[in-house]
Amino acid sequence: MALFGIFSKKKKEKLDKGLKKTKENVFKKLTRAVAGKSKVDDNFLDNLEEILISSDIGIDTTLKIIDRLEARVAKDKYFGINGLNKMLKDEIAGLLSENQSIENTNNWNSNNTNDPYVIMIVGVNGVGKTTTIGKLAHQFKKDGKKVYLGAADTFRAAAVEQLDIWAKRAGVPIVKQKTGADPAAVAFDTLKSAKTNNADIVIIDTAGRLHNKKHLMDELSKIKRVMKKIVPNAPHEILLILDGSTGQNAFEQAKQFTKATEVNAIAVTKLDGTAKGGVVIGISDQFKIPVKYIGIGEQIRDLQVFNKKEFVDSLFK
Repeated sequence: MALFGIFSKKKKEKLDKGLKKTKENVFKKLTRAVAGKSKVDDNFLDNLEEILISSDIGIDTTLKIIDRLEARVAKDKYFGINGLNKMLKDEIAGLLSENQSIENTNNWNSNNTNDPYVIMIVGVNGVGKTTTIGKLAHQFKKDGKKVYLGAADTFRAAAVEQLDIWAKRAGVPIVKQKTGADPAAVAFDTLKSAKTNNADIVIIDTAGRLHNKKHLMDELSKIKRVMKKIVPNAPHEILLILDGSTGQNAFEQAKQFTKATEVNAIAVTKLDGTAKGGVVIGISDQFKIPVKYIGIGEQIRDLQVFNKKEFVDSLFK
């Protein structure tokens, strides 16, 4: 079953609006770089490299794109701004297609059991973890799924209260304990309650800190071990939340969390407020982990399943 329904015209308009700052930042510079050029030469490619890096695509991914573009214009032909845009669009779309190793769909009962599908959320504080959980819960419920939330970020003051507010907004049950409680115990109780009540999906929040990587790794490992006592294959998905507006800091966070636990999906938030939306392309390329969701606004409906074709189209529209 496809997540969150079809990609409608309304969703596309929202995506266009959400990526507006990135588009304007990149293509305003591109237009200046192309002005007066009669061919794609080394000087132009150097300028293009600088433009792509400044949009936080990242150095390694930028070099891949430049290499691909050079191969396309090996005979020094000049294609004009429209032709250049099409070539860039094709090469970036191709890069994303290669790195999106799974489709953004879920088979909720792939193990032929009545167990819920368990998503464990990881990421540092401030990236939009709680907001993303609330938006996911809302949209899953809208799709007819029975959702439970587990407030296992018991470390940060007010984290449980914030998740509780989002649970109420989404209209879904939440399992919680007081600040300082054992996160693994919260996760255990959540899965036990969800399974008893025939839930389809469980979303478990976790503490967002990286100051002690070993402690983080130990805590996440303990949460996973405890959840497996209730649902043997849990968690089915470890979703890393990254703040797109932080640019290269998002790369560093991805590096740390992928070392700490087996991240198999990524959500990039806050793309509407930044010109650094190119980070989605770089993260997808460098970590070979599917970008599954993107956040393009503050409202409860402003979380979209990442559609690589529509994403690239919005950048080059």
